[in-house]
Amino acid sequence: MIGRLKGILVHKQPPWLMIDVGGVGYELEAPMSTFYDLPEVGREVTLFVHHAVKEDAVALYGFFHERERRLFRDVQKVTGIGAKIALAILSGASVEDFARLVQVGDVAALTRIPGIGKKTAERIVVELRDRAADFTGGGAIIAGSKAIPADPVTEAGIALQQLGYKPAEVARMLKEAAPEDNVEAIIRKALKSVLRSG
Repeated sequence: MIGRLKGILVHKQPPWLMIDVGGVGYELEAPMSTFYDLPEVGREVTLFVHHAVKEDAVALYGFFHERERRLFRDVQKVTGIGAKIALAILSGASVEDFARLVQVGDVAALTRIPGIGKKTAERIVVELRDRAADFTGGGAIIAGSKAIPADPVTEAGIALQQLGYKPAEVARMLKEAAPEDNVEAIIRKALKSVLRSG
């Protein structure tokens, strides 16, 4: 099993990134919480990895912090939650915010994350509340890297749709984007606006 990768970041476009480790390119899917912390393409990076083996596929998921990987794994123990929703959770809220929502039982806020309906949110609260305090294990997420060379708003819109938001929702979410924002900043503002609304 692959638990960690250290190499050169050769590609990043949410939700996918690729790391060159000794001439082998490892393609990983990652949440936005990880993309916020990635260095520029061409720089060295170390990621914690969840290696998933299914009947018809092998998938790698990358995380900048161990606490993100732990949450990714724990949340999939809840009935009805798979890797896609687990990534959406980490993209829509920091580990600390998610732990707080679970601890206070804020079902309404949890349902604003793509793929989580009311029943799933209620199951999350019931099944994870006792472990929520264990999710957090360090500092806050830091904004980081340069934008991918393209129109940042367009790139952010594509990434948000890949995370499960509908085009109409994405259009509303992108209203807070400022001209000087890079892709990660636009996505961060958009996801925060969703958690505030409703």
